Amino acid sequence: MSDSPQSKGGRARAEILPPERRKEISQHAAAIRHDPTIPKATHFGELKIGDLTIPCAVLPDGTRVLAQGGVATAFGPVTGGWQNRQRGGDDDNGELPPFLVAKSLRDFISNDLRTLVATPRKYRDPRGGPLRIGFEATLLPKICEVWLRARDANALTKIQIPVADRADLLMRGLAHTGIIALVDEVTGYQYDRSKEDLQKILSAYIAPELMPWAERFPQEYFKEMFRLWAWKWPVTSGPRGPRFAGKLTKWLVYDQLPPGVIEEIQKINPADEKWQRRNRNHQHLSQEIGQPHLEKQVAVVTNIMKVCDDKEEFMRKFERAFPGTFDKARQLSFIKDLEPDAE
Repeated sequence: MSDSPQSKGGRARAEILPPERRKEISQHAAAIRHDPTIPKATHFGELKIGDLTIPCAVLPDGTRVLAQGGVATAFGPVTGGWQNRQRGGDDDNGELPPFLVAKSLRDFISNDLRTLVATPRKYRDPRGGPLRIGFEATLLPKICEVWLRARDANALTKIQIPVADRADLLMRGLAHTGIIALVDEVTGYQYDRSKEDLQKILSAYIAPELMPWAERFPQEYFKEMFRLWAWKWPVTSGPRGPRFAGKLTKWLVYDQLPPGVIEEIQKINPADEKWQRRNRNHQHLSQEIGQPHLEKQVAVVTNIMKVCDDKEEFMRKFERAFPGTFDKARQLSFIKDLEPDAE
C-alpha cells in the first residue's frame, strides 16, 4: 500500500532533525503513551454512512468520540488544507485538523467549533495499539455544516467541491438518526447504557441511609380511595385498612416513579411472611428527588380521585393520564376487589 502524503512528509521532517531532537520527541511520545490520566475506551465500533467508515468509541465518562484519522479519511484529501499548513501558510488555523484547515473555510468556522476541534480527546484502545486521537461525535454535523455553508457561498475551489459532497452525504446519513444513537449502536454501548442510566436513577431516588419517618400519604388520599372502593371509613383493619389498599398504592404511586425504583426499594425493604415491612417504603427515597416526586404523585392521584364517582370512572381517567397502569390481570383485581399480596 502506498504511503500517504502526510506520512511521507512526517518521515522527511524526521530525517532532517538532529539526533538529540529525535530522541526528545521519542521520549515525549513514550511519556504520553504511558500517561495514566489518558482514559481507556470501554466500547469500540465502526460508523458506516453510505460508503464511508469512521472508527468510533465510548470513553469511561460516556463521551462518544470519532477517530480523527477516520474522519479525515472520510472527507478525503483537502487541497488547500494540510498542504497550506505544511508550507507555513499565513492564515491563523491554530491546531485545526486537516479537514478544516483549508483557507476557504476560515470564515465559516465559529470560535466555539475552532476551540473544540483544536482540543481533541486522547484515549487508549484496550485491545492495544497506538494512542488514539478523536473528538466528540456531536461535532461531526457541525464540521459538515462548515463545508456546506462554504459551498453555498461559492467559497470553495473546484477541487474542494467533492469534499463538500462527502459532507453532504454524511449529513444525509445523520438526518434520521442522531450521531449519539449511531455510535451507541455500532459500539454496543446501547446495551450497557441502560444499565448505567438505571444506576444513576436509583442513586438519585434512593437515599443511602434510612430517612426519618414522616407522613407522606395524607388522610385525604386514603379517604378518597376508600370512598371509591366503597370500603368502610374510618379505617377498621390494619394500619390502612384492606391489604388491597397497599397494592393500589403501589400501582398508583410507586409504579409511576422511574422504572426500577420500587423494585430496588423492595429489595432493601422486603416483606416478611406476614407481608409486613420493617420500614415504610417512602423512607428509603432520597429527600432531594425521591420524596418530592412521591408527594407530587400522591397529590395527582388524590385530585383524580376527587372528581370521580366510582372506581370504574377513576380507572378510566387514571389510565388516560398514566397509560398502561392497568393490565388485564390488574383490572380483574380492581373490579372484583380481590386481595392480592400487600405492598
